[in-house]
Amino acid sequence: MIVPEKYIKEEERIKLLESYSILDTLPEADYDNLTLIASQICGTPIALITFLDEERQWFKSHTGLDISETPRDYSFCAYAINDPKNIFVIPDARNDIRFHDNPIVVGQPNVIFYAGVPLTNEDGLPLGTICVIDHKPKVLTPAQIRSLKALSEQTMKLLELRLNKLQLEKAMKALEQKNQELERFAYIAAHDLKSPLANISGLTDFFIDNYNESIDEDGKEVINLIKSSSSKLREMIDSLLSYTKSNATEKDNNSEIQLSILEKELSNLFVFNNNCSISFKSNVSSLYTNKTALEQILINLVTNAIKYNDKENIQIEIEIIEQNDFYKIVVGDNGPGILKEDQKAIFEIFEVGSKVDRYGVKGNGIGLATVKKIVEDLGGSIAIESEMGKGSKFKFTLARAKELVV
Repeated sequence: MIVPEKYIKEEERIKLLESYSILDTLPEADYDNLTLIASQICGTPIALITFLDEERQWFKSHTGLDISETPRDYSFCAYAINDPKNIFVIPDARNDIRFHDNPIVVGQPNVIFYAGVPLTNEDGLPLGTICVIDHKPKVLTPAQIRSLKALSEQTMKLLELRLNKLQLEKAMKALEQKNQELERFAYIAAHDLKSPLANISGLTDFFIDNYNESIDEDGKEVINLIKSSSSKLREMIDSLLSYTKSNATEKDNNSEIQLSILEKELSNLFVFNNNCSISFKSNVSSLYTNKTALEQILINLVTNAIKYNDKENIQIEIEIIEQNDFYKIVVGDNGPGILKEDQKAIFEIFEVGSKVDRYGVKGNGIGLATVKKIVEDLGGSIAIESEMGKGSKFKFTLARAKELVV
């Protein structure tokens, strides 16, 4: 018996084999079906799918054979992988100096005939073989050889699917860990934001309680607006954190929103933009959808409409139309408009349509990307209609709650 030489790129080959995590796995019907077909096509009692590590050949599938591995030194497949581009055929092992006294030839499983096709990846590295074995001399027909080669390709496709699945699972695990880290960061950031907002609210109460008589009516109105805005911001932080942790499309995330209250709350957030008017138009007095998501969308769109407006008096109109089982919402402004070639890019994260806003500050390109993500997560869509010098209209849809669908 002559022990087969190691493959010329053995270290690289072993590393590739390990990446598939296939060794010592349980039987699988997909692989067993391939060896069954190989056995029937070639008319042999035994068919195997084998993989060779440093010391052994291990059988992922073994039709007609009870054992699951043999020493590599005894392996016919170890010879086969040294010529990965061709089928390796031994018509009668008893007449071959390499195998005539091999324990698996003179003993069980009595390998006399062998034909194996290497299982190779795209770079030509062999992992093992799909092979057929008989207890008597045999010659395969050209058609049988072609079929065996086709089965080797199918085996590799199964292996590649397995590898892709493993890589996907690894990526999903990494993404889950990253999401957990982001969630942890969000809570820390929220705590840091809520504390100063609570201080602002407390200070406004202090001013009202101790300096009420010294403050005129306009001052009192300003202080009350500061208090209500800080309270609203604290509420939004809590809601946004809850939103990021939940499935936005779930029934429990929907609530009834009074349009008059939504208009008042949104206007109060931007009340200090004295040259800005925000008006609402709608064919409904209330809507039933995800309140947190809707507020986040509108605040982002209104903020952008103000920041990038070039007019002395900023005009923003929000139109909400109920249509069948969804709401069509349009946020229009009298700004400079957006170039047609920029209209698609502005929804991509870190992309901005203007270099700086009306205050000379460069945008971060996150706001509209966030809007698009929220809308699409809720099953809606968003588009822009804009003409230079004539303002812009952002049109998006949100689903109505199923309970209200007639």
